[in-house]
Amino acid sequence: MPTQKLSVDDLRRYAVARTLFAPTTLQRAIDRLGFVQADPIRAPARAQDLTLRHRVANYHAGDLERRYPSLAVDEDYFVNYGFLPRRVHVLMHPRSATRPWSPKTKRRADAILEFVRGRGLVHPREVDEHFAHGRVTNYWGGSSSATTHLLDAMHYRGLLRIARRASGVRIYAAHEHAPRAMGAESRRMTLDLLVDAIVGKYAPMPAATLRALVMLRLRHAVPQYKRGLANALSRARERLAHARIDGVDWYWPEGEDPTSSSDRIDDQVRLLAPFDPIVWDRRRFELFWGWPYRFEAYYVPSKRRFGYYALPILWRERVIGWANLSMKDGALVSDFGYVAGPPRGRIFKRELDVEIGRFETFLQI
Repeated sequence: MPTQKLSVDDLRRYAVARTLFAPTTLQRAIDRLGFVQADPIRAPARAQDLTLRHRVANYHAGDLERRYPSLAVDEDYFVNYGFLPRRVHVLMHPRSATRPWSPKTKRRADAILEFVRGRGLVHPREVDEHFAHGRVTNYWGGSSSATTHLLDAMHYRGLLRIARRASGVRIYAAHEHAPRAMGAESRRMTLDLLVDAIVGKYAPMPAATLRALVMLRLRHAVPQYKRGLANALSRARERLAHARIDGVDWYWPEGEDPTSSSDRIDDQVRLLAPFDPIVWDRRRFELFWGWPYRFEAYYVPSKRRFGYYALPILWRERVIGWANLSMKDGALVSDFGYVAGPPRGRIFKRELDVEIGRFETFLQI
C-alpha cells in the first residue's frame, strides 16, 4: 500500500476497529483474538475478564474460569501468560526448556506425573501432602513452594495441563501432546504461524514492537525454535503489509486495509483492561495518543500517577484518560482522570454513564 495514502490517524482507527469486533461467543472471541493475557489482580475484575467483556455477548466476570473446561482453550505462556485457542497452543509443543532438569528433579517430576495420572485431576495441595507426608516422607522437606514450582515447570514443558481452577488455584491433569514433525520445513511453518498469531493480535505494530515480540517474547514460548527466530522475523517483514509513516515502519496482516475502518467507530465509551490489545503496546500507545500510560499496580503508592489499576478510557478512537474502579459496601466507586479534561457536551457524559452501567452488569451488582 503506498505510504502517502496512510497516516497515523488511519492506523489508530484501524487498530481500534479491528479488535473491537461485534460481540460473539466466548470460544469465537478467543479464537479471533488468538491470545488473551491473564493477570491475577482483581480490581475489581481480572484482566482477562476485562478484555473479554467488550468482545463476548452477555459476558460476566469469571465466565472464562467457569466455562474453561468446556472450551477448546488452554492456559499457557505465549508472549505473556494467558489463554490460547488450542490451534495456537499445539504449535508450541512439545516444548523444551532452556535448562534441563537435574536427575533428582527428573525423578521427582516422573513421580508426580505418575501420581497425577493415577488421580486424573489434582490440586497442588494434594501433591504436596502426598509427597511430603505420604508414602515418601519429607519428599519435599515440607515445602509447598517447591511443589508449586515443579508443577509449574511440568506445565511449562507440556507434561501437565490446567484442566480447570478451583477458587483461582490451578487444577492439573496429565497431558501428552500428539507427535509433530520436527523437520526444518515444519519448524519454519510453525514459527510463521506463531508470528502470524502475534501480528493478528497486536497489529498494526511498529517495527520495534514486532522485533521485540518475536525475538524476545516468543523465545520463551518456543525455546526449542530459538535459532529460527531471526529468520522468522525476516520472513514476516517480507510477507506482511507495511508502510513507513513519519519515520516509523508499521506492519499488519496482508490483505487488511487500514483505510477501510473509519466508518466503524461508534460513540461508546469503553474502559479497557491495562493489557487490552488496543493499549498493550506502550510504544504504540504514545504514537497514537501522545501521552504515556503506565500500569502502576506494582509501583509504590508515592510513585503512581494514574492509580493502582488504572483502566484506559477509550472514547471513539481515542484514549482520553483513565479510570480507577473499586467496590465499597457493595457498590461500584469510580474515579476518573483525563489528559486534557473530560470531553464537553452531553454525548460523552451519557456514554460514560452507560459504560458504568454495563460494568455493573458485568460484575453482577
